[in-house]
Parts: sequence; structure tokens; C-alpha cells
Amino acid sequence: MSTEDPRELVGTAPAAEEKALEAALRPKTLQDFVGQSTVRGQLSLVLESSRLRGAAADHVLLSGPPGLGKTTLAMIIAGEMNAALRITSGPAIQHAGDLAAILSSLTDGEVLFIDEIHRMSRPAEEMLYMAMEDFRVDIIVGKGAGATSIPLELPPFTLVGATTRAGLLPGPLRDRFGFTGHLEYYSADELERVLRRSAGMLDMQVDDAGFAEIATRSRGTPRIANRLLRRVRDWALVHGVPLVDREAAGQALDTYEVDRRGLDRLDRAVLHALCTTFRGGPVGLSTLAILVGEETETVETVAEPYLVREGLLARTPRGRIATEGAWRHLGLQPPESADSGGEAVSSGDPRWDLGDS
Repeated sequence: MSTEDPRELVGTAPAAEEKALEAALRPKTLQDFVGQSTVRGQLSLVLESSRLRGAAADHVLLSGPPGLGKTTLAMIIAGEMNAALRITSGPAIQHAGDLAAILSSLTDGEVLFIDEIHRMSRPAEEMLYMAMEDFRVDIIVGKGAGATSIPLELPPFTLVGATTRAGLLPGPLRDRFGFTGHLEYYSADELERVLRRSAGMLDMQVDDAGFAEIATRSRGTPRIANRLLRRVRDWALVHGVPLVDREAAGQALDTYEVDRRGLDRLDRAVLHALCTTFRGGPVGLSTLAILVGEETETVETVAEPYLVREGLLARTPRGRIATEGAWRHLGLQPPESADSGGEAVSSGDPRWDLGDS
């Protein structure tokens, strides 16, 4: 029996042991990339133009929620341009010297991918401005009055930046990207296409209803869809099921506590606490996190975004509240005194922590 934490199945960060499998399932060309038709079309024009000009492609900024294919698109850009790919991340670049070391070793036409680029340090960001625009950086040698600036010319390169929080990027950095693409959540039909391609590579037999069942529980995210598909494969292999249909897929995902709307244990715990302990809310984030036994940041970044997007939870100035849809999803009857937002409690109740919303 698997000992995997069910929360990892619908989390957006890949586990270490999953990275090799995820890499094998990544599409290698824009033609194979499923979904994001607008971004794909625009990016195809940018890359084709650069090939015709015989020059490095313009710098590309990809934004959107995690798990939608930003890293995959960076790899595709390098592949389409027949260029080498250098991968790093914003948190790894905390000093200007860190960035200078990377930039100075780039080759002509190379693609530099910086994930979570909004988390770079300010000195590194300022160095990146000149590198992106003029393909050169100034290296400061020495300190104080004796410090000197040595200009370092860089070969033309393409920077691909990825961010889940585009609003945190400073304007001067955002304006230096020649192309900006925002990735949207996938529809169920698009996720089914992703799953069909992955199932073929995994040599799995799944019928149409089985694909639909997995897709509806995948939170609109290809990374999660592929992860759930692999867990269904494990379940089918252990139980000797040669063809995965809707019933088999449902039983497999029920085993991993992923329900029909893609909610996992943490999601349901948050809704259950709101509806039962707090009668629909409002309640402060820290109080809610304590009750479900998780860190505040985990509740806010892992559970809340999907619950809000599904219309099951709302964030108000007074705290979190459960919507009528949340009560129905849990099979509970909303209190008669609840208003349209699900708020049914007195703000004077001392158990309610309203100050940390």
C-alpha cells in the first residue's frame, strides 16, 4: 500500500522522485504542447521570426499558476531554437555576483531560464536590466574609493522568466521582456488530451470515461493530471485491472482521498472546520490553520486558491467564510440565518479570530 501523503497528489510542486517521470512526459515541441492555444500561437510567431532573422529570440516572460507548463515551454523554446538551455531560479540568485557568474558563462544564442524570477534580489535585478537590454554587465572590483567598474560584453542570449506572481515584478524588469504570455488553467477537454498522450507513453489502457474522471479531479492543472494518472496506474496494476474505466479511476482516486471536484484532505478539512466549528465563518486565517493542524502559509497558498476558484470559500475583510456551495459539497444543510455569503455568526464571539484575515 502506498504511503504517499495524499496532499502531494494535488500539490503543484513536483516531488523529487516524480521529476524523472514528469520530464519523460513533457512535450518536446510546440506542436505537441496541449492547451494554451493563444500563447502557443504568439510564441510560435516570435520563434519563427527569430529563426528567419538568424538572431536570438526576444526575452520571454511566462506567468501563471504553478503546474501549467512554464518550465516545459522554456525547454521547448530552447529546442525550437536549437540552443543550449541553462536553468536556475530566483531564490538561487541572491547577489549580483551570482548572476554575473551565470551570465559570463553563457554562449551565443543560449536560453537562460529563471524560475520564480520575482524572487531575485534587487541588486541582481538591476544587473539584469543592462544584460537584457545591452548584453553587457559592469563588474565592480574592489571596495570604497579604490573600486573600479569593468564592463563585460555578453553574447546575445534569450532570457525566459517564469513567475507565479507577475505583480511582484518591478516595472523596469517586466518592460524589458519582448514577449509576455499568461498561462490559464486547463479545461477538462484539454486535460483529457494531456492524459491520453501521457497514458500512451505509460502504456496504460484507459477508456474515455476513465480519462474524463481523472480530468475532472485534476484542478485544471496538467502536472496534477499526470500525477493522478500515475497513481491510477499503480492502483490498476496492484488490483489487476487491465482497462481503467470511470469506476476504476474513481476507486483509485478515492483511495488517495481526492474527491470528484479535486479536493483533498486539507481542502475538505478547511471547509469542514468553517461549516461545523465556525458555522460558516467568518474566521481568521491563523485560527483556521490551527484547527486543521497546518501552517498558515500552507492553508493560504495550497488550499485557499483552489477553494476560492471553485466558489467554495470566500475571503472577506472580516475573515474566511464558507459559501453555500461548500455546505452542499460536504452534504451539510446551511443554517437558515446564513446570508448569501454563508456568514452566520456573531462578530462578538470570542472564539472567532477576525484580526488576521
